[in-house]
Amino acid sequence: MRRLNDRFPWSHNDHFHPWIVAGLPARRRGAIEVGCGQGALLARLAGEFRHVHGTDTSAAMRADSLRRCAGLGNVTIDVAQLRDLDPGIEAHGTEAPGTEPEPIDLITMVAALHHLDVEETFAQAGRLLSPGGRLLIVGLALSATPRDYLWEGISVVTNPLIGMVKNAPPRREGERGGGPDVDPPRSAGPRDPFPVTDPTMTFDEIAEAARRHLPGARFRHRVGFRYTLEWTKPVR
Repeated sequence: MRRLNDRFPWSHNDHFHPWIVAGLPARRRGAIEVGCGQGALLARLAGEFRHVHGTDTSAAMRADSLRRCAGLGNVTIDVAQLRDLDPGIEAHGTEAPGTEPEPIDLITMVAALHHLDVEETFAQAGRLLSPGGRLLIVGLALSATPRDYLWEGISVVTNPLIGMVKNAPPRREGERGGGPDVDPPRSAGPRDPFPVTDPTMTFDEIAEAARRHLPGARFRHRVGFRYTLEWTKPVR
């Protein structure tokens, strides 16, 4: 299985970018990506929203995002945390008196939540989002129940199959392929360019935290050892 994964690598994180784009809110003024990494999703969101704010605690990742988003005047990249932000995004070049920040209609994060305090992150997302705004999360969690382990087994089996579909033709033995964002096999040594932290919360613990802070949130197991969480802030 490891040899198949090595031969057919693919990015488990980039795989979910289309899911995020498909779930964007109808109103697209301001967007925040937490853990913007190398900036691929950030650049994509810049074409959908008036203003986009990417945050990452890694200086190397911020530098990569800045390179990826060079020339995009509606993108801000910094180290801010959600608790540091106000419910609006300042537009570039519009610091004139009377200019109102753009309301935040999207907060998204991919493989970032397990680096953060989950309870605080959910609470801050609820505070920052505008009514009707959406929270879209792709994350990792610990397996603890039979259902969790079933999905982990499904991910193990489908991992090389998805890789085969995404790689045409397959790379040769010893040849690096799949692009800079490719995930290493779980049994391989660390090759991922992203800061790596193992999840410490189970799927059920994350789902329970979501129920406390985000009533009505949809939580689903996914292939690629991931889950998705989506929530729309109620319109009052």
